[in-house]
Amino acid sequence: MHYKRKKLNLGVKNQFQIWLLVRILGTVLLSSVVAAAILYFYSSQEIGESFYDAHIKIRRVSDLLLPVILAGSFVSLLSGAVLALFLPQKIAGPLFRIEEDLKEIQAGNLEKEIRLRAGDPLKELARAINATILFLRAKIEKRGD
Repeated sequence: MHYKRKKLNLGVKNQFQIWLLVRILGTVLLSSVVAAAILYFYSSQEIGESFYDAHIKIRRVSDLLLPVILAGSFVSLLSGAVLALFLPQKIAGPLFRIEEDLKEIQAGNLEKEIRLRAGDPLKELARAINATILFLRAKIEKRGD
């Protein structure tokens, strides 16, 4: 049996993909900048009066870099957690609204229109559903005449 391979289509819902990509890349960029600032802060401090004093106090480079690595990891973990908490909410809220409105439409209210806030990322989906309902309503009215 021969299966066709589906092509990766990055053009599907371009605006939604860009919206999602900007938020994810923004979070990654912000955490990178904060981690770099922490590294700069640690690296700009004086470590001793002379190289000899510094050599005695710091036996390995990892002794110096451990706080930087831990701080950078913490910032990345924190920003990832914030992204994981709030980004799905931005999508789940409109999905919940659409689902509730579809239940009402399923119950027979073909006058119902799905309305989302201006900035909701699933506004196009709501428009497509509303157009479908309008089409069905017109078709039912035409049969009734």
